[in-house]
Amino acid sequence: MGNRPIKKFRSGSIEAAIWLNEREVDGNIVGFKTVSLRRSWRDREKDIWRDETVNLRKGDISKALLVLQKAQEEVLLNQEDKEGEDNE
Repeated sequence: MGNRPIKKFRSGSIEAAIWLNEREVDGNIVGFKTVSLRRSWRDREKDIWRDETVNLRKGDISKALLVLQKAQEEVLLNQEDKEGEDNE
């Protein structure tokens, strides 16, 4: 397979890409999908773009959604000081 994702989704500086992968299982080539989650930002001090990526398997996606939802609840519902809030 090529090295291009089969589908991409973007919201601001966050991008998810779906990749089709292959591996051999019992002499047969089996296809499976993975997801890469990437966040990009500009390093103003060095005037360059940076990014960080995490790769997830199918079973990781629901776990990532759950912990992100819990983190969002904690940040938004239990927020005492709104100064310095990162609205990006």
